[in-house]
Amino acid sequence: MALTLSESAATHISNFLAKRGKGLGVRLAVKTSGCSGMAYKLEFVDVAKEEDLAFESFGVKIFTDSKSLAYLDGTELDFTKEGLNEGFKFNNPNVKNECGCGESFNV
Repeated sequence: MALTLSESAATHISNFLAKRGKGLGVRLAVKTSGCSGMAYKLEFVDVAKEEDLAFESFGVKIFTDSKSLAYLDGTELDFTKEGLNEGFKFNNPNVKNECGCGESFNV
């Protein structure tokens, strides 16, 4: 069971944490939302929770909870630039389908 970052995502997160001046890493979780049932939640972590599961990829820590890991196991968080657009992309092998807008998914 694991969560990983692409090298591009790890570099982007590391640079942002450095500019921010604090932070242990990022939290990746899921929440009930959207037209397909679940949506990703991504936030910076300043203090780890006792129940957190932690992974490390390219020197950056990724935190999650056990309920989210059931849906996220094997996911790679990537950071992509396509033309003028840039952002995080979730490469989740558990996704069965996504909504048309790309904001939610189900497994």
